[in-house]
Amino acid sequence: MKVSCDVAIIGGGPAGSTCATLLKKYNPSLSVVLVEREKFPRDHIGESHLPIISAILDEMGVWDKVEGAGFPIKLGASYRWGQSEKLWDFEFIPYGDYRDEVRPAKYTGQRVWTAFQVERSMYDKILLDHAAERGADVRQETAVKRVMRGEGEARDRVLGLEVEGPAGAYTLEARHYVDASGNAAVVRRALEVPVTVPTKLMNVAMWDYWDNAEWAVKIGVGATRTLILSIGCGWIWFIPLGPTRTSIGFVCPAEYYRKSGKTPRELYDWAMSKEPLIGQLTAKATREGNVRATKDWSFLSERLVGENWFLAGECAGFADPILSAGMTLAHAGAREVAYTILELDRGELDAAWLKERYQTTNKRRITQHIRFADFWYAGNGIFTDIEAYTTEIAGAAGISLDPKEAFRWISNGGFLDDIPGRAGIGGLDFAGTKKLTEMFTADGKGDVETELSWKINEYNVFRLELEGAREEEIPILRNGRMLKAKCWVRQNRTLPLVGAYNVLFQVLKQVNAISDIGRALTAHYQNFYKLPPPRVQFELQQSIQALEVMLMDGWVVGSLDPTKGRLTVKDKGEKGMIHANRDVAGKAAAVKG
Repeated sequence: MKVSCDVAIIGGGPAGSTCATLLKKYNPSLSVVLVEREKFPRDHIGESHLPIISAILDEMGVWDKVEGAGFPIKLGASYRWGQSEKLWDFEFIPYGDYRDEVRPAKYTGQRVWTAFQVERSMYDKILLDHAAERGADVRQETAVKRVMRGEGEARDRVLGLEVEGPAGAYTLEARHYVDASGNAAVVRRALEVPVTVPTKLMNVAMWDYWDNAEWAVKIGVGATRTLILSIGCGWIWFIPLGPTRTSIGFVCPAEYYRKSGKTPRELYDWAMSKEPLIGQLTAKATREGNVRATKDWSFLSERLVGENWFLAGECAGFADPILSAGMTLAHAGAREVAYTILELDRGELDAAWLKERYQTTNKRRITQHIRFADFWYAGNGIFTDIEAYTTEIAGAAGISLDPKEAFRWISNGGFLDDIPGRAGIGGLDFAGTKKLTEMFTADGKGDVETELSWKINEYNVFRLELEGAREEEIPILRNGRMLKAKCWVRQNRTLPLVGAYNVLFQVLKQVNAISDIGRALTAHYQNFYKLPPPRVQFELQQSIQALEVMLMDGWVVGSLDPTKGRLTVKDKGEKGMIHANRDVAGKAAAVKG
């Protein structure tokens, strides 16, 4: 028997569900078949979100269902890292600005900046059921037995899938194929697409689920932060998934695990016993007792798109979970696959350009998260080989730096287009990333050295510098359509003319003194966008960060006119996104005492 459709999706996790839902939302006439080898609900690792996912859930029309499930609201994370005993927080909303509100709430106001911590068995089922409600043909307990590929010059083309499910065996044929099968990587492996491991981090993770553990942080009605605790040989995660269930895991280098001679359960039990705070939080809790384990080292597929196929989610690439990037990369990549297929079918944009942009954008995004994870681990005592590796990373980009300077490049100029038009990565804006860099290049005691000053404080006149750059076009995804936006490219640097970058670019074409720039930006946001005062202040802050980025990357040159005033940009301190912890530290001190 043969089944034909427009799009065949392998895998019913977040990537597959996101792609299917958006395809059906923007083109209901498409026939979309999604095959999933398991029966949902089922447990899965990867429970912590970043705020960008909330925007995608809203676009999918599934935000209300996810919010209605009562998952904890994630406001950030509390970390104790490296050799320091200090706890510190990074938050999506500056400390003290979050206001308690009745749940379930709508995707508006402060909730735009928050994320979720989800129990994957429930979350994935909500998304998969939603895809079916939108009109996707969802077939669970249906496994792909063989990927049929062309021969000779057509070897990069998928001809069909041999599948087997409750209704028996049949061939599934489609115009487009999307591999969202996670680690199984059904299409990627069948087409023999190579993967690279652009990191020296080789970690393993082991975890269990606990009932009735005490939350380390409880803010209002169901809001919290993820807890990350370094224990020298690795780190422990503590992620509340609901009122009673908590995910607690341990990550360490694969070599450490091998040399320990312990089973995953023995090593997990040992790690839990080494952290008194975890003992306190789980004192009245019970655990399932089923310790799961997996490798979690970063990798990147050499290709993410072919003649009639796409890779989305974990099969395309994976970044170490320290920054909770996995689910973000899955949702964002799958969204872009859906938009690309929609535009390929419309035939209005060049097919080669569409595919190239999908591959380039997502390979860069995955690589950025991998680099940031490498930088993060360099602040932990056992991962000492990473410091020298950061020099190699910078060198690959044509920059000669010593390790400490390489740290700064990776966390600053190395990646600043994770979200088009915004400067930052992993839920942190540029100011937060700069603050993080100061902490990780400190004296090893957790004391911040205020050495990463803002370059824009040194000048008061700023001019665009485009010599040697060329214009290209990048896609902007909006309401089911890909719009073309200009960008400037010079060597390995890109300046996208979207968001804060574009506003600043247009202003700098008219005025150059910082006082005039500030007035022009304010007028633009007030009069053109008609934003309320609080939002105007927010956008001004984003523009200042964009100016710092453009100055660092050479898109702007600064000079000092002694007759004009200057900016004095300072760290927000305890009111910023990164600050000393207040609500967990007391518990930790009490346990230690």
